[in-house]
Amino acid sequence: MIRLLSAAALAATVPLAATAQTAPTATISEGTLLDVVAEGRVNRVPDIAVIRAGVVSQGATAAEALSANARQMASVLTALKAAGIADRDIQTATISLSPQYRYAENQPPVITGYQASNSVSVKFRDIARSGTILDTLVKQGANQIDGPSLTIDAIDTAMDEARVDAVKRARARAALYAGALGMKVDRILMVSEGSDGGAPGPVPGYMVRAEAKDTTQIAPGEQQVSANVRVRFLLK
Repeated sequence: MIRLLSAAALAATVPLAATAQTAPTATISEGTLLDVVAEGRVNRVPDIAVIRAGVVSQGATAAEALSANARQMASVLTALKAAGIADRDIQTATISLSPQYRYAENQPPVITGYQASNSVSVKFRDIARSGTILDTLVKQGANQIDGPSLTIDAIDTAMDEARVDAVKRARARAALYAGALGMKVDRILMVSEGSDGGAPGPVPGYMVRAEAKDTTQIAPGEQQVSANVRVRFLLK
């Protein structure tokens, strides 16, 4: 977004910044104010995958369903640790136990059994191995898998690079407008940062296959991280 303003008319008006801002400390001489909003972007390959894996079990009684679920889930947790997943990367996500009903017309529902479920959120720091580990979990009793959610571990570094890119784009655009107006950029009067637009790319899908010859693969793809800045320039 570009906005040209009369310096003489708006010399004393300084907009509030969204976060950090630099305000002019000296009186603005005759000139033209130019407001530029620019978006900086960098692309990164996600290196963290978060996937929810769990077990859903059935039983004639609540105790049977919960006991069967606990046995299967113990095998899943053992497999995760055997695969080298650290305790800090395994977090219980949901535990539930609910009755199952049979419905008939004009009759009250009848409980036919119980269903227990238990799932954990697993952070995979090696996306290349995550598919193979999921296959192992299925073999150990996991029958519920959701995800993945892909993220960038060093997101702060990526955001800083996007901010630098945003400032460069703002300066280049200001120079473009100044040249078109037969003027030059004198100095920067104010800088404010907008909310980041760190928009992730498409979330890849994956398939869990029962055949031993097939393995699950997760494609990390690429994510774009962006940052927005508003810069006020003085043109002369």
